[in-house]
Amino acid sequence: MKKSLNKKYIKYVVFAFIVAILFVSVLFFCLKGKDSDKTILSIYNMKLVYDENNHILSGQEEINYANNSENCFEKLYFHLYPNAFREGAVAKVVAQQNYENAFPNGESFGFIEIKSVCDSLGESFKFCIEGKDENILAVDLKEKLFPDENVVIKIDFEVKLANINHRLGYGENTINLGNFYPIMCVYEDGKGFSKDLYHSNGDPFYSDCAKYDVEISFNSKFDIASTGDLVSSEKDGNVTKNIYSALNVRDFCVVLSEKFEKVTKKVGKINVNYFGFKSDENLEKCLAVSCDAVETFNDFFGDYPYKELSIVKSNFVHGGMEFPGVVLISDKIEDPRDLNYVIVHEIAHQWWYGLVGNDEYNHAWIDEGLTEYSTLLFFEKHTKYGENFKEMINNSLKNYILFEEVYKKVTGKVDGTMDRPLDKFETEPEYSQCVYTRGALMFNSFRELIGKNKFLKAMKTMQKEYRYKNISPAQLIEVFEKYGGRETESFFNNWLFDKVIFTKG
Repeated sequence: MKKSLNKKYIKYVVFAFIVAILFVSVLFFCLKGKDSDKTILSIYNMKLVYDENNHILSGQEEINYANNSENCFEKLYFHLYPNAFREGAVAKVVAQQNYENAFPNGESFGFIEIKSVCDSLGESFKFCIEGKDENILAVDLKEKLFPDENVVIKIDFEVKLANINHRLGYGENTINLGNFYPIMCVYEDGKGFSKDLYHSNGDPFYSDCAKYDVEISFNSKFDIASTGDLVSSEKDGNVTKNIYSALNVRDFCVVLSEKFEKVTKKVGKINVNYFGFKSDENLEKCLAVSCDAVETFNDFFGDYPYKELSIVKSNFVHGGMEFPGVVLISDKIEDPRDLNYVIVHEIAHQWWYGLVGNDEYNHAWIDEGLTEYSTLLFFEKHTKYGENFKEMINNSLKNYILFEEVYKKVTGKVDGTMDRPLDKFETEPEYSQCVYTRGALMFNSFRELIGKNKFLKAMKTMQKEYRYKNISPAQLIEVFEKYGGRETESFFNNWLFDKVIFTKG
């Protein structure tokens, strides 16, 4: 009896062992599949002090960088975007035709100075500033950084602001702190680190999502709009110190002003804030269109995941500019319809750039094309704003055809290629027409092929699959192919590489 029980017991043990091995194997492969899509967030911890008298931002930045690639690194690279504002820069921050609006008080310059780079123990890293415009900080690591490992790098820096109406600079009404700190260059397997030079065409940025913990001290006379959630705020004399936290954002922006008037409304769990000026009479109207935009894009593309969204009127040479949780709206816009359009467009960027990122330097049509068409979709739904969707599409087509005709007469040729780097667009109008106008027409044409319901499903699928990630042109086409069939790739390639012929209707 004892003998037979032992045999039976052994059989059960062997069976259980085999089942356990199978279970662990399945779990391992499932987790491995999951991990291959999982990104470990890098962490930016910054302490900032703004000196309004000298227009200097002093910063201490600690980056806990996670290597999510399949390669090991001996060097890491950071963009130094503020050096695009330095005197003698090769790549100008604005095109010549925009100089007067950008520099109302005469040309002004700024820069970033790297004071030190060290590890978590305070021991110095060897580093150098490289690039045509001293636009890259290269840091030599003390030992190789292997996949799934992380390294802590501490950078002390100082930014001198230019007197300019731009992403970074001080103007008559606001102090804009956008793209102000050393930010990690994106690494792509097979391509290396992306170190493209600043360009006045478009938004020459490309970044990964990360966690940000930011402390900023400033004169209490200023009100502040910022990326992230306000963790704490305290005053000591005439100095205010605010601490913000932001999870899964790809950049960090701050705007300061003595003239802000803030109005707020809840959209679900989101605080939608409109920062206008105290003299404004249209604060509530701007807030209303902002809330409608958030509600609409939540429905169309998937929920905005952050607690705060601030729409900020500011000194800005162009119409607007997007940052995570913050959008800049130029204080030069006077026409109410233009203002509505820019607000909606910049809020749409919270999905296309913010949640779903891309290489804006080499494939600007992705975020700008998606955003421009999303803006048209908004006005198609909300006819109360006085816009007619069909007319907007027809006007876009007419404008693009007119651009081609005029451009060909002036230059003798026209290139409608959409998928090219910013520096390959010869003029700002060429960039704008190919990326914004042609981009919107392309997505509308695809919607007409597959129907509006399928198109919106594709957009929602893309947002879900690539939330907090960067999407490539091939990946975007692959998502749309699920809804448009096998001819989808040919469709997009014809548009992207100037094989579509436009005719007047």
